[in-house]
Amino acid sequence: MLLYEGKLSLLCFLSPTPLAVLLIFSYLEIDVVFIDIEESVWWILLSYVVFINIIIHILLTDYAYQIAVRAAFLGSVFTSGLLAACFLPDPLTIFGWYMCVMAFFHYSEFLTIAITNPRSLSIDSYILNHSNEYIIAAITSWVEFFIEVYFFPELKEMRLVSYMGLCLCVGGECMRKLAMLTAQGNFNHVVQSVRRSDHELVTHGVYRICRHPSYVGWFYWSMGTQMILVNPLCFVAYILASWKFFNDRITVEELTLLNFFGEKYLEYQDKVGTGLPLISGYRLEQ
Repeated sequence: MLLYEGKLSLLCFLSPTPLAVLLIFSYLEIDVVFIDIEESVWWILLSYVVFINIIIHILLTDYAYQIAVRAAFLGSVFTSGLLAACFLPDPLTIFGWYMCVMAFFHYSEFLTIAITNPRSLSIDSYILNHSNEYIIAAITSWVEFFIEVYFFPELKEMRLVSYMGLCLCVGGECMRKLAMLTAQGNFNHVVQSVRRSDHELVTHGVYRICRHPSYVGWFYWSMGTQMILVNPLCFVAYILASWKFFNDRITVEELTLLNFFGEKYLEYQDKVGTGLPLISGYRLEQ
């Protein structure tokens, strides 16, 4: 059963749903909408953001407030992405897709932890503050996108690349969430240095395919975000930066897992690869 924090976050994330419904009606030109959404949509969205934040501020405090305000923010970004994808002129529509992908990824991280490992749940489970490098990488991709929109707008009209990126993001997202759902309480955003009494080595489900499916999913998801934006420079930079990050992280994590599970993990290493290109993980023969 989903705990209170999860229910609260879900309610706040989905709170722009009525706006999304109006958007769909307008986009499909269904006559039940009695206002010109295309002309008013940004004012409606701004009014929602102000209203929901006032309500959250009045009704909630402390930890609950921190959860709710982040979920509402991500819900607003997701809805803004839908609006941008429908109403902004080409080639800016693909930035709307990107906004949806980013918002859903960060919110679903929190919700999945709330479902699978509630004892480790915190506001950091949104991983919005993952690292300074992560924030810099995101801002850099936005800068590249808008510079290229201005100087090379035809580049952003390569919709096949964007569609492929969207599919890669969906696939990566599914792989990562399947890993979290399979591992349940054994999954944590932070590499654990002390083994809990109930910590088990997970080798079934998607873990039969690769040793680190959550990292595999995130790796390809990050590549997909830059394909959606058709950012050639950041696409290459993201591959290199993500590869280095996961190579370093897997080395540390596998050293820990070898300390936790010993021979059992050695056998697992021999049978299943990491799933990431040119990353073999920590091997004792090193």
